[in-house]
Amino acid sequence: MAILSERYGIGRSFRRFSIVAVLLCTLFNNGFTQDTAKALPNGTDGLIFTPRVADSTFVKKKSDLAPNEFEGTYSTFRIGLGYIGDYTTYSQDKIFKQQMDSAGLDLTPNYKTRDFRVLASGRFLKLKRYVAWKFAYMYDGDKKVWMVRESGVTIGVPELKGNFFIGRTKEGFSTIKVMNGHSGLTNERQMALDPVPILADGIKYFGYYPKSKLFLNLGAYSDLISKGQSFSTFEWQFVGRGGWVPINNNESGTTLQIAINARYGKPLDGKFTIKSRPESNPTPQLINTGQFNADGSSSLGAEFFYRNNRFMIGSEVMEHNYYAKLSDDHHFFGGDVVLSYFFTNTKRPYNTTGNVFGFVPVSKSVFKGGLGAIEAVLHVSTFNLNDGSIQGGQMTRITPMINWYLTKILRWELVYGYGILNRFGLTGHVQFFETRIQITMM
Repeated sequence: MAILSERYGIGRSFRRFSIVAVLLCTLFNNGFTQDTAKALPNGTDGLIFTPRVADSTFVKKKSDLAPNEFEGTYSTFRIGLGYIGDYTTYSQDKIFKQQMDSAGLDLTPNYKTRDFRVLASGRFLKLKRYVAWKFAYMYDGDKKVWMVRESGVTIGVPELKGNFFIGRTKEGFSTIKVMNGHSGLTNERQMALDPVPILADGIKYFGYYPKSKLFLNLGAYSDLISKGQSFSTFEWQFVGRGGWVPINNNESGTTLQIAINARYGKPLDGKFTIKSRPESNPTPQLINTGQFNADGSSSLGAEFFYRNNRFMIGSEVMEHNYYAKLSDDHHFFGGDVVLSYFFTNTKRPYNTTGNVFGFVPVSKSVFKGGLGAIEAVLHVSTFNLNDGSIQGGQMTRITPMINWYLTKILRWELVYGYGILNRFGLTGHVQFFETRIQITMM
């Protein structure tokens, strides 16, 4: 694949794609307006600006702004923040402890800040085309560093039934990976998504075509700015996500989404390492390939989500392939199934702006005499990092959990996990007892 990259000029194609996309985006002041009958994207991860009554040009002053949103002369201004903290303790069997000794790992009860983030965003008011800006800054509790999260400019292109985002964003592989981390169904994304970087710098198109009920995300990215940061594991990558939403009725709460994902990239310095936590942020990476040669990489995935009012079922499966000139190719597989049910009269919203599920609404908080929203989730996932000379282990986890949305900004999770680890020629078992507190004002 690396030879194909050189022969067919994928690097040159990336530069050409970027130039063409930027030229398209510079047309933002040519007289087109965005369809305000739909939610307007605040970035690419499911956050939105809600159009207000008779709000077509965004010029007139309005009084129905959200409490954390303000309107200036040239732009609106929204502020937000988020915090996630996790506590985890364990029960390990004898064989699992032996595996931890072989890996040089130690599992001890631990409270850990997963992340703390602040963000600002807004919509420019005096442009005929929809243009929005966004900046987010986050403290990564794992790496103990501050880093820029999704930041850039969204430009509406109603001629193409979508938007361009230029800046740092989610690549676009997988519904769950694209969704804002604070709006997830489970406490963490499935392990098989870990080889895909959480962020990338570049340009991304995302659009939805109402007549055919199809959607498309296309992205091209480079590490020119991000090289050296923990998430930057590729020199460049192309990513595509396309799907069909044959059923989508937010009033009845019925949605069916079927999608496929594909990406191709060049691993940084011709090397790659896959390691994954078992969907528990305070826990070390229990499966790990170690570093191996990789001149090119492709990933393929398929996904299915069905929502019927309070109930939802979804699944994502994927294969990650790594190609090397002077050593063996490697292929790793993983996937999951998730079921969700709300005990309260609540349904998880879906929007076609980014074709993702959004934040759970809470009609009456516990501080006003209500129950908030209570959701039961069952998540089953697996990721196999054994292939030929690489024996990184296979982890399977079964996770029943409760999400309690006490208010629209406060979420408390009670999580139990049962893990099965196949590594070092042994099969060990571990139980996770976890809780998470999450504060979200976005």
